[in-house]
Amino acid sequence: QVQLVESGGGSVQDGGSLKLSCAISGDIFNTCEMGWFRQTPGKERELVASVTHDDTTNYSDSVRGRFTISQDNAKNTLLLQMNTLKTEDTAVYYCAAKIYVLDIDVFKCPTDFRFWGQGTQVTVSF
Repeated sequence: QVQLVESGGGSVQDGGSLKLSCAISGDIFNTCEMGWFRQTPGKERELVASVTHDDTTNYSDSVRGRFTISQDNAKNTLLLQMNTLKTEDTAVYYCAAKIYVLDIDVFKCPTDFRFWGQGTQVTVSF
């Protein structure tokens, strides 16, 4: 089990920057992938960025080149640096994690994120 708490959301003008943080506690050493998702009312939650245990990153097309996901292992924190924000980036942002699960006799990283934070609101206005 891991516990996730996001912070750093807020209001910013179009073109501005914000940095989101996700404090991670619990079974930290068994995390195999971490991610940031976002959701707006009436829409599906979408993956924004993710990072695996070997630091492989993945970004949605809409944020690639503007957002950067990183991990501060010393502080057990997942970060999302968001630059050149646009009004369409307005959403509730969620931190998520996968931990290894035992499949018969092998530990595997599951396909779905199973642990979630409570979310933090990001609002971008003109």
